[in-house]
Amino acid sequence: MIRYFQTFLVAAETASFSAAGARLGLTQSAVSMQIRRLEEELGCQLFDRTGKSVALSEDGRRLLDDATRFVALYASMKGAGSRAQPDLAPLDLGAVSTVQSTLLPKAMQRFRAGFPNTHVNVVPGMSTQLLTQVDARELDIAVLVRPRLGIPPELKWVHLLNEPFVAIAPAGAVAPAQDSAALADLADILPTMPFIRYNRHSTGGQLVDRYLRRHRLWVREGMELDEPAVILQMVAEGLGCAILPAALVPVHATPQVALLRMPGPPPQREIGVLVRQTALRRESVAALIEALEAESARWRAPA
Repeated sequence: MIRYFQTFLVAAETASFSAAGARLGLTQSAVSMQIRRLEEELGCQLFDRTGKSVALSEDGRRLLDDATRFVALYASMKGAGSRAQPDLAPLDLGAVSTVQSTLLPKAMQRFRAGFPNTHVNVVPGMSTQLLTQVDARELDIAVLVRPRLGIPPELKWVHLLNEPFVAIAPAGAVAPAQDSAALADLADILPTMPFIRYNRHSTGGQLVDRYLRRHRLWVREGMELDEPAVILQMVAEGLGCAILPAALVPVHATPQVALLRMPGPPPQREIGVLVRQTALRRESVAALIEALEAESARWRAPA
């Protein structure tokens, strides 16, 4: 019977018998059978079924917390060996490109210490795409730039770090100042070379676009790219200037580029974890968030 309660919890989280079956390694009909037998045993209907979609019924919502505690109690009674079962449930993790190449490898190393057998499917994408996928239950968790329009109530935001933007140009294209500590002005450089844009469909690219408009800075359009690390390499090759985030991108370790003075406060983006409230009940999800928080502390820019 405990397997039926476990199936009930996964089906409640995914709102889909087929998705629950995929996660548990069962067919949709097997999930339907287990839910039906559990409903018969409890004497109530746990899900409202409409065509191929399912949603928790009033009784299902009422019993959800009790079922969660029941499954957790059973797992604790099994002792140390009980960790093997949640390890078998895969995790779908979305992450923007800069996170994949910086925070994620070490965070996964921490995560693996407690969950060596959990399969993690890493899905790339821009923040706007990943938000939609978490909201649609296609992803369990995503590491992205905080959405400008707020967080839906059924999702939770976990802050990791703030990442300021910097303006850069090819080092050879910036005339050395009399004061070696002085920086050239972005406003002076923009008319002299193409501007390599951070994709305006991304949250970070929208921050850059609003900054340029706010300070009435005209640019010579050159290229538009999704990945800040690639933009950095384009600038290093002398193809133009750019504004890009600098905490997770190795700007300061790239001698072929020079920093520029920016008018007013530079934009910054907030990197964090977006997760469904229901997914936080999974021990593996909570452990992955803890690993990301621990690793992000090493990357936080000094105040």
